[in-house]
Amino acid sequence: MKLRDRVAIVTGAGRGIGEAISLAFAGEGADLALVSRTTSEVMRTATEVENLGRRAIAIRADVSEKQDVDRTVEQVIGQLGKVDILVNSAGILGPIGPMVNNKHEDWIKAVMTNLVGTFLCCKAVLPFMIKRRKGKIINMSGGGAANPRPMFSAYSASKAAVVRLTETLSEEVKEYNIQVNAMAPGAVNTRMLDEVLAAGENVGARALAEARRQKQTGGLSPTVPAALAVFLASDDSDGITGRLISAVWDDWQAMAKQIPDIMSSDTYTLRRIDRQGKGRA
Repeated sequence: MKLRDRVAIVTGAGRGIGEAISLAFAGEGADLALVSRTTSEVMRTATEVENLGRRAIAIRADVSEKQDVDRTVEQVIGQLGKVDILVNSAGILGPIGPMVNNKHEDWIKAVMTNLVGTFLCCKAVLPFMIKRRKGKIINMSGGGAANPRPMFSAYSASKAAVVRLTETLSEEVKEYNIQVNAMAPGAVNTRMLDEVLAAGENVGARALAEARRQKQTGGLSPTVPAALAVFLASDDSDGITGRLISAVWDDWQAMAKQIPDIMSSDTYTLRRIDRQGKGRA
């Protein structure tokens, strides 16, 4: 029971990876505040958490709206008394296709949800974590954060920004024993995959072929990123902060024994490759 009696807020908890993380946390003893824009979905997840013997609050909120986020955190403090863990899993794909053809309103909406939503949720919980001098924040990245992803410019840009926000914030709150990390969950079959398939040739031949193959093979089980989230939320990851960790490609199960080496290097961070030995740009 790695998270016994801890309180976690999980956004995007109504389905997919957010739901899987919520259930994994409950299985490890955490009480959950479950946040989603869709009431029916988040209520279902709350019922599943309660069936595991843990407390659950289902909250309908839009993370891109400051009023909703502040109300959510106030409700969690009022009913559950504290916030130990925040998982920013809420996200949208945004416009698909060449950036020049994207509607600016849709592009901005994706950034507001993926990046600004993460910022607002972090900002809202930090005063409580700072006061208790303890906390874990997990931000969802991947999806083009570390590599170009043509035809998904809003999603890629916002997810890359989430990583740099994670790195920057981790330095600001390190003295308060708050760890902030980002995770790349892998190719899980979510509603976003259905959006890619529905877009057809507009995503590009290669991306469409990859999406079709993922749909046929079933994709990665959401329990894989959920297991990484448990690690990052638990004491096992104490000392690891400001890192982007892949649920699929990184040997995160062995990281607990490598923390000094990880934190003294640029491993699992976004950096410019310096081939001249003259320092970073």
